[in-house]
Amino acid sequence: MKTVSELTQAYKEKLYPHLQILEDERKKITQNLYVIFVPIMIGAVWITIAVKHPIGIFLGLIVGGAVTYFLTREYRINFKVKIVAKIIEFIDPDFIYIPNNRISEDKFVQSKLFGRFNRYRGDDYVKGKVGDTEIEFSELHVAYHTSNGKNSHTKPVFDGLFVIAEFNKNFKGKTIVLPDKAEKMFGGLGNFFQKANWMRGDLVKLEDTEFEKLFVVYSDDQIEARYILSTSFMQRIKDFRKKANKKIYISFVDTKIFVGIRYRKNLFEPNVFKTILDIKPIIDYYRDLRLAVDIIEDLKLNVRIWSKE
Repeated sequence: MKTVSELTQAYKEKLYPHLQILEDERKKITQNLYVIFVPIMIGAVWITIAVKHPIGIFLGLIVGGAVTYFLTREYRINFKVKIVAKIIEFIDPDFIYIPNNRISEDKFVQSKLFGRFNRYRGDDYVKGKVGDTEIEFSELHVAYHTSNGKNSHTKPVFDGLFVIAEFNKNFKGKTIVLPDKAEKMFGGLGNFFQKANWMRGDLVKLEDTEFEKLFVVYSDDQIEARYILSTSFMQRIKDFRKKANKKIYISFVDTKIFVGIRYRKNLFEPNVFKTILDIKPIIDYYRDLRLAVDIIEDLKLNVRIWSKE
Protein backbone atom coordinates (compact mmCIF):
# COMPACT_ATOMS: atom_id res chain seq x y z
CA MET A 1 0.00 0.00 0.00
CA LYS A 2 1.36 3.40 -0.95
CA THR A 3 1.84 5.92 1.83
CA VAL A 4 0.73 9.52 2.30
CA SER A 5 4.37 10.61 1.97
CA GLU A 6 4.46 8.97 -1.48
CA LEU A 7 1.25 10.80 -2.33
CA THR A 8 2.88 14.06 -1.24
CA GLN A 9 5.71 13.44 -3.67
CA ALA A 10 3.26 12.59 -6.46
CA TYR A 11 1.33 15.76 -5.60
CA LYS A 12 4.41 17.88 -6.21
CA GLU A 13 5.45 16.12 -9.40
CA LYS A 14 2.19 15.20 -11.14
CA LEU A 15 -0.78 17.00 -9.56
CA TYR A 16 0.44 20.50 -8.76
CA PRO A 17 0.86 21.70 -12.38
CA HIS A 18 -2.75 20.69 -13.14
CA LEU A 19 -3.97 22.21 -9.88
CA GLN A 20 -2.41 25.56 -10.75
CA ILE A 21 -4.34 25.71 -14.02
CA LEU A 22 -7.56 24.69 -12.27
CA GLU A 23 -6.93 27.24 -9.51
CA ASP A 24 -6.88 30.05 -12.09
CA GLU A 25 -10.13 28.70 -13.52
CA ARG A 26 -11.64 28.53 -10.03
CA LYS A 27 -10.79 32.18 -9.29
CA LYS A 28 -12.47 33.36 -12.49
CA ILE A 29 -15.59 31.36 -11.63
CA THR A 30 -15.85 32.82 -8.11
CA GLN A 31 -15.47 36.34 -9.48
CA ASN A 32 -18.31 35.72 -11.94
CA LEU A 33 -20.44 34.18 -9.21
CA TYR A 34 -20.06 37.21 -6.94
CA VAL A 35 -20.97 39.55 -9.81
CA ILE A 36 -24.10 37.52 -10.59
CA PHE A 37 -25.14 36.73 -7.01
CA VAL A 38 -25.32 40.34 -5.80
CA PRO A 39 -28.16 41.43 -8.17
CA ILE A 40 -29.94 38.07 -7.65
CA MET A 41 -30.02 38.51 -3.87
CA ILE A 42 -30.95 42.20 -4.12
CA GLY A 43 -33.87 41.20 -6.34
CA ALA A 44 -34.82 38.39 -3.96
CA VAL A 45 -34.92 40.75 -0.97
CA TRP A 46 -36.90 43.34 -2.95
CA ILE A 47 -39.53 40.73 -3.94
CA THR A 48 -39.75 39.47 -0.36
CA ILE A 49 -40.38 42.99 0.96
CA ALA A 50 -42.82 43.84 -1.82
CA VAL A 51 -45.05 40.77 -1.39
CA LYS A 52 -44.35 40.38 2.34
CA HIS A 53 -43.56 36.71 1.83
CA PRO A 54 -40.25 34.78 1.91
CA ILE A 55 -40.92 33.44 -1.60
CA GLY A 56 -38.44 36.01 -2.93
CA ILE A 57 -35.59 34.52 -0.90
CA PHE A 58 -36.70 31.04 -1.93
CA LEU A 59 -36.63 31.96 -5.62
CA GLY A 60 -33.27 33.69 -5.16
CA LEU A 61 -31.76 30.53 -3.68
CA ILE A 62 -33.13 28.40 -6.53
CA VAL A 63 -31.81 30.73 -9.22
CA GLY A 64 -28.50 31.11 -7.40
CA GLY A 65 -28.12 27.35 -7.05
CA ALA A 66 -28.87 26.81 -10.74
CA VAL A 67 -26.37 29.50 -11.78
CA THR A 68 -23.70 27.99 -9.52
CA TYR A 69 -24.27 24.52 -10.95
CA PHE A 70 -23.95 25.61 -14.58
CA LEU A 71 -20.99 27.93 -14.01
CA THR A 72 -19.03 25.27 -12.09
CA ARG A 73 -20.04 22.20 -14.09
CA GLU A 74 -17.10 22.19 -16.52
CA TYR A 75 -14.68 23.03 -13.70
CA ARG A 76 -15.90 20.08 -11.62
CA ILE A 77 -15.58 17.75 -14.62
CA ASN A 78 -12.04 18.94 -15.30
CA PHE A 79 -11.12 18.47 -11.65
CA LYS A 80 -12.27 14.85 -11.69
CA VAL A 81 -10.61 14.05 -15.01
CA LYS A 82 -7.29 15.69 -14.14
CA ILE A 83 -7.05 15.22 -10.36
CA VAL A 84 -9.33 12.50 -9.00
CA ALA A 85 -8.41 10.20 -11.90
CA LYS A 86 -4.70 10.63 -11.09
CA ILE A 87 -5.29 9.85 -7.40
CA ILE A 88 -7.05 6.63 -8.42
CA GLU A 89 -4.22 5.84 -10.82
CA PHE A 90 -1.80 6.42 -7.93
CA ILE A 91 -3.71 3.83 -5.86
CA ASP A 92 -3.79 1.30 -8.72
CA PRO A 93 -2.98 2.11 -12.36
CA ASP A 94 -5.18 -0.75 -13.56
CA PHE A 95 -8.35 0.64 -12.00
CA ILE A 96 -11.04 1.91 -14.38
CA TYR A 97 -12.53 5.27 -13.37
CA ILE A 98 -15.72 6.67 -14.92
CA PRO A 99 -16.61 10.00 -13.25
CA ASN A 100 -20.24 10.15 -14.41
CA ASN A 101 -21.09 6.49 -13.81
CA ARG A 102 -22.35 4.74 -10.64
CA ILE A 103 -23.22 1.38 -9.11
CA SER A 104 -26.43 0.19 -10.79
CA GLU A 105 -29.79 0.32 -9.02
CA ASP A 106 -30.18 -3.44 -9.51
CA LYS A 107 -27.01 -4.13 -7.56
CA PHE A 108 -28.02 -1.68 -4.83
CA VAL A 109 -31.33 -3.52 -4.47
CA GLN A 110 -29.57 -6.90 -4.59
CA SER A 111 -27.64 -5.98 -1.44
CA LYS A 112 -30.85 -6.03 0.66
CA LEU A 113 -29.27 -3.41 2.90
CA PHE A 114 -31.75 -0.58 2.53
CA GLY A 115 -35.48 -0.07 2.17
CA ARG A 116 -37.54 1.44 -0.60
CA PHE A 117 -36.40 4.45 -2.59
CA ASN A 118 -37.47 6.42 -5.65
CA ARG A 119 -34.55 8.80 -6.06
CA TYR A 120 -31.21 7.35 -7.05
CA ARG A 121 -28.11 9.15 -8.22
CA GLY A 122 -24.38 8.76 -7.94
CA ASP A 123 -21.01 9.22 -9.62
CA ASP A 124 -17.27 8.49 -9.37
CA TYR A 125 -17.48 4.83 -10.38
CA VAL A 126 -14.34 2.72 -9.95
CA LYS A 127 -13.82 -0.89 -11.02
CA GLY A 128 -10.83 -3.20 -10.81
CA LYS A 129 -9.13 -6.02 -8.95
CA VAL A 130 -7.29 -6.05 -5.64
CA GLY A 131 -5.15 -9.15 -5.82
CA ASP A 132 -7.55 -11.86 -7.00
CA THR A 133 -10.68 -10.06 -5.78
CA GLU A 134 -12.91 -8.06 -8.12
CA ILE A 135 -14.19 -4.81 -6.68
CA GLU A 136 -16.38 -1.94 -7.80
CA PHE A 137 -17.58 1.12 -5.93
CA SER A 138 -19.06 4.56 -6.37
CA GLU A 139 -20.57 7.40 -4.43
CA LEU A 140 -24.36 7.10 -4.08
CA HIS A 141 -27.17 9.39 -2.94
CA VAL A 142 -30.40 7.47 -2.42
CA ALA A 143 -33.66 8.84 -1.03
CA TYR A 144 -37.40 8.27 -0.78
CA HIS A 145 -39.57 11.23 -1.79
CA THR A 146 -43.26 11.58 -0.94
CA SER A 147 -45.73 14.29 -1.90
CA ASN A 148 -49.46 14.74 -1.39
CA GLY A 149 -49.79 17.84 -3.54
CA LYS A 150 -49.41 20.37 -0.74
CA ASN A 151 -46.55 18.94 1.26
CA SER A 152 -43.50 17.01 0.18
CA HIS A 153 -40.83 15.23 2.14
CA THR A 154 -37.55 13.61 1.15
CA LYS A 155 -36.12 10.98 3.48
CA PRO A 156 -32.45 10.07 2.99
CA VAL A 157 -31.92 6.34 2.51
CA PHE A 158 -28.17 6.23 1.96
CA ASP A 159 -25.40 8.74 1.24
CA GLY A 160 -21.83 7.58 0.91
CA LEU A 161 -19.50 5.04 -0.67
CA PHE A 162 -21.11 1.81 -1.84
CA VAL A 163 -18.68 -1.06 -2.40
CA ILE A 164 -19.21 -4.48 -4.00
CA ALA A 165 -16.56 -7.20 -3.86
CA GLU A 166 -16.44 -10.84 -4.86
CA PHE A 167 -16.53 -13.13 -1.81
CA ASN A 168 -15.69 -16.35 -3.66
CA LYS A 169 -18.58 -18.27 -2.14
CA ASN A 170 -22.12 -18.97 -3.29
CA PHE A 171 -24.27 -18.04 -0.31
CA LYS A 172 -27.41 -20.11 0.12
CA GLY A 173 -29.05 -17.44 2.24
CA LYS A 174 -28.78 -13.71 2.78
CA THR A 175 -26.97 -12.29 5.80
CA ILE A 176 -27.22 -8.61 6.68
CA VAL A 177 -25.11 -6.67 9.20
CA LEU A 178 -26.44 -3.25 10.22
CA PRO A 179 -25.43 -0.57 12.74
CA ASP A 180 -27.27 -1.40 15.97
CA LYS A 181 -29.33 1.74 16.59
CA ALA A 182 -31.86 -0.06 18.78
CA GLU A 183 -29.22 -1.25 21.24
CA LYS A 184 -27.78 2.25 21.60
CA MET A 185 -31.16 3.96 21.95
CA PHE A 186 -33.09 1.50 24.08
CA GLY A 187 -30.50 -0.72 25.78
CA GLY A 188 -31.97 -4.09 26.71
CA LEU A 189 -35.34 -3.10 25.24
CA GLY A 190 -33.54 -2.80 21.90
CA ASN A 191 -33.70 -6.58 21.53
CA PHE A 192 -37.46 -6.27 21.08
CA PHE A 193 -37.08 -3.79 18.22
CA GLN A 194 -34.35 -5.92 16.65
CA LYS A 195 -36.63 -8.95 16.56
CA ALA A 196 -39.45 -6.83 15.15
CA ASN A 197 -37.40 -6.20 11.97
CA TRP A 198 -38.74 -9.43 10.46
CA MET A 199 -38.59 -8.27 6.84
CA ARG A 200 -34.79 -8.65 6.85
CA GLY A 201 -34.88 -12.23 8.11
CA ASP A 202 -34.37 -13.77 11.54
CA LEU A 203 -32.31 -12.05 14.21
CA VAL A 204 -28.94 -13.77 14.65
CA LYS A 205 -27.47 -13.70 18.16
CA LEU A 206 -23.69 -14.05 18.29
CA GLU A 207 -21.17 -14.77 21.03
CA ASP A 208 -19.11 -11.61 20.55
CA THR A 209 -20.70 -9.09 22.98
CA GLU A 210 -18.70 -6.16 21.60
CA PHE A 211 -19.85 -6.97 18.05
CA GLU A 212 -23.46 -7.28 19.32
CA LYS A 213 -23.30 -3.75 20.75
CA LEU A 214 -22.07 -2.33 17.45
CA PHE A 215 -24.16 -4.31 14.97
CA VAL A 216 -27.38 -6.23 14.56
CA VAL A 217 -27.37 -9.26 12.26
CA TYR A 218 -30.27 -10.73 10.28
CA SER A 219 -30.24 -13.83 8.10
CA ASP A 220 -32.54 -16.38 6.52
CA ASP A 221 -29.89 -19.03 7.22
CA GLN A 222 -28.71 -19.03 10.85
CA ILE A 223 -26.05 -21.71 10.32
CA GLU A 224 -24.52 -19.97 7.31
CA ALA A 225 -24.58 -16.60 9.10
CA ARG A 226 -22.53 -18.01 11.97
CA TYR A 227 -20.24 -19.74 9.49
CA ILE A 228 -19.55 -16.42 7.71
CA LEU A 229 -19.27 -14.35 10.88
CA SER A 230 -16.50 -16.32 12.52
CA THR A 231 -14.71 -14.89 15.56
CA SER A 232 -11.79 -13.66 13.43
CA PHE A 233 -14.04 -12.17 10.74
CA MET A 234 -16.13 -10.28 13.31
CA GLN A 235 -12.91 -8.85 14.73
CA ARG A 236 -11.86 -7.66 11.28
CA ILE A 237 -15.25 -5.97 10.79
CA LYS A 238 -14.88 -4.23 14.17
CA ASP A 239 -11.37 -3.08 13.26
CA PHE A 240 -12.55 -1.77 9.89
CA ARG A 241 -15.41 0.14 11.52
CA LYS A 242 -12.99 1.74 13.96
CA LYS A 243 -10.67 2.68 11.11
CA ALA A 244 -13.48 4.11 8.99
CA ASN A 245 -15.03 5.89 12.00
CA LYS A 246 -18.35 5.87 10.15
CA LYS A 247 -21.53 3.82 10.08
CA ILE A 248 -21.05 0.76 7.92
CA TYR A 249 -23.59 -1.64 6.46
CA ILE A 250 -22.61 -5.10 5.22
CA SER A 251 -24.48 -7.89 3.48
CA PHE A 252 -23.56 -11.27 2.00
CA VAL A 253 -25.75 -12.12 -0.98
CA ASP A 254 -25.21 -14.62 -3.81
CA THR A 255 -21.42 -14.54 -4.32
CA LYS A 256 -20.74 -10.99 -3.14
CA ILE A 257 -20.16 -8.83 -0.12
CA PHE A 258 -21.84 -5.42 -0.23
CA VAL A 259 -20.54 -2.62 2.00
CA GLY A 260 -22.11 0.79 2.51
CA ILE A 261 -19.98 3.46 4.22
CA ARG A 262 -22.14 6.40 5.21
CA TYR A 263 -20.80 9.94 4.73
CA ARG A 264 -22.26 13.33 5.59
CA LYS A 265 -20.61 15.12 2.69
CA ASN A 266 -20.29 14.93 -1.06
CA LEU A 267 -17.14 13.04 -1.94
CA PHE A 268 -14.50 13.96 -4.53
CA GLU A 269 -16.09 17.36 -5.26
CA PRO A 270 -13.92 20.51 -5.24
CA ASN A 271 -15.07 23.50 -3.20
CA VAL A 272 -15.18 26.36 -5.67
CA PHE A 273 -14.88 28.93 -2.85
CA LYS A 274 -11.64 27.48 -1.45
CA THR A 275 -8.19 27.16 -2.99
CA ILE A 276 -7.37 23.73 -4.36
CA LEU A 277 -3.62 24.22 -4.02
CA ASP A 278 -3.79 23.01 -0.41
CA ILE A 279 -2.67 19.38 -0.19
CA LYS A 280 -5.03 18.50 2.68
CA PRO A 281 -8.15 18.00 0.46
CA ILE A 282 -6.02 15.83 -1.85
CA ILE A 283 -5.04 13.65 1.09
CA ASP A 284 -8.70 13.45 2.15
CA TYR A 285 -9.72 12.32 -1.36
CA TYR A 286 -6.98 9.70 -1.25
CA ARG A 287 -8.01 8.38 2.16
CA ASP A 288 -11.69 8.17 1.17
CA LEU A 289 -10.84 6.27 -2.01
CA ARG A 290 -8.33 4.10 -0.18
CA LEU A 291 -10.98 3.18 2.40
CA ALA A 292 -13.04 1.41 -0.26
CA VAL A 293 -10.01 -0.52 -1.50
CA ASP A 294 -8.86 -1.37 2.02
CA ILE A 295 -12.01 -3.42 2.55
CA ILE A 296 -10.36 -6.22 0.56
CA GLU A 297 -7.20 -6.21 2.63
CA ASP A 298 -8.73 -5.41 6.02
CA LEU A 299 -11.37 -8.15 5.74
CA LYS A 300 -8.83 -10.46 4.07
CA LEU A 301 -11.11 -11.20 1.12
CA ASN A 302 -8.11 -12.36 -0.89
CA VAL A 303 -7.61 -15.22 1.54
CA ARG A 304 -9.57 -17.98 -0.17
CA ILE A 305 -11.05 -19.71 2.88
CA TRP A 306 -14.00 -20.95 0.82
CA SER A 307 -14.38 -21.93 -2.80
CA LYS A 308 -17.44 -21.46 -4.97
CA GLU A 309 -19.73 -24.45 -5.10
